[in-house]
Amino acid sequence: MADSKTFSGFPVQNLSSDSTSVGQIYYNTSSGSFKAVKDGGAPIGTWASGGNTNTARSGITGFGINTATIIAGGSTPGVVYEDIVEQYNGTAWTEIADFSTGRNQAGSLGSTTAGLLFGGIVSLNTATASNQSWNGSAWTEVNELNTARSYMLNGSNGTQTAGMTSTGWSGTAQVYSVESWNGSSWAEVAEPNTNVYLRATGGKAPNTNTIIFGGGYLPARTANSETWNGSSWTEVGDLNTARADMGGSGTSSTSAIGFGGRGPSGSPNATILTESWDGSSWTEVADQGVNTGIHYFASTGASAASALKCAGATTGQNDTTEEWTAAAFEVKTLTTS
Repeated sequence: MADSKTFSGFPVQNLSSDSTSVGQIYYNTSSGSFKAVKDGGAPIGTWASGGNTNTARSGITGFGINTATIIAGGSTPGVVYEDIVEQYNGTAWTEIADFSTGRNQAGSLGSTTAGLLFGGIVSLNTATASNQSWNGSAWTEVNELNTARSYMLNGSNGTQTAGMTSTGWSGTAQVYSVESWNGSSWAEVAEPNTNVYLRATGGKAPNTNTIIFGGGYLPARTANSETWNGSSWTEVGDLNTARADMGGSGTSSTSAIGFGGRGPSGSPNATILTESWDGSSWTEVADQGVNTGIHYFASTGASAASALKCAGATTGQNDTTEEWTAAAFEVKTLTTS
């Protein structure tokens, strides 16, 4: 337990481990030194431009991390449901092997060498249960979802052998169920407490320890956030701004970032807000500085400090990429020299 003593007229906390409170000066009882936390670390980050995609489109989905991402599907002008797949190396996008069925608003998860793409719209008001596995060079059809659904863009998480869908849209009605993937088949699990679709999640979080947030169709956007422990959902602190169609990145139910999305007025009234989740509350951090007013985009990322946002819709289809980075807190040892 921390205590405090007075040194030279001001209180200094005695801590046995380093702090993460920016600007705080304290005495580390383990190292026997005075320390301070330098401003500018996570979750304070920045957005910067990345390479443009080869094909402008909206309603795409993606998986991977900032320097190794795959995006797939989506719509091009004329509402054409695409089977185009592109891979990002941190600088530029390259077209790779197409998948078998063009689709829009699908779900996805995994890495550039072991991914999964499932669901989506394949024609007007028709969603698919199709599920395709990616091995780094080719797509293979594997066991389908139990319930066909779409509008899952950034709402799925986990790995190719342990993943989760979000809620979705069947083409005619909302799908409240969530499904868990064990590497060979899907199983329905408990529904969230707040049943809306167009939700986001921390994509790298495991299917036993994640958070979902935002969502809702017009006009009822939600700020709701819920964590999942592998068997049940728990409502936690709301977002500061209710919205749907958000992007997300994170590693667990206690560490995530959410960005973009659409507010109550709907398209094209997209937001540029970025919020960081620390396990107890959401904090607004740096706004997107490049691509304002974009929705139906793909997002990937390695953590709350590392995310990618690409393509999407404005007044038409978009081909831009933005990268989010937030350095870890820097702990400085104070010296007299």
